[in-house]
Amino acid sequence: MRRLGFLSVALLLPAVVGCAPAADEGFKLIHVGDLVAMRTSTEKPVTVVDANGTDFRTREGTIPGATLLSSYSKYEAAEELPPGKDAPLVFYCADPH
Repeated sequence: MRRLGFLSVALLLPAVVGCAPAADEGFKLIHVGDLVAMRTSTEKPVTVVDANGTDFRTREGTIPGATLLSSYSKYEAAEELPPGKDAPLVFYCADPH
């Protein structure tokens, strides 16, 4: 239950702490219920990408099954993200970096 509450806050924090991209970049903020629906859908599997720093992950934990980026600001997309350009991705960032 703690993870679910933490996830709720974490998905909202990017808009507050500056991790969220500008509105014109085609991204949108989602809520826990949206993510649960996406992860349980049989249509296209969603990949959750954890862009938090190592210290933050150690202190707060991770979302089970999430892909952990090597860095929130510099990572190799071709190596760390799914190869399909149409793969749905959910980026999770709650660390103020």
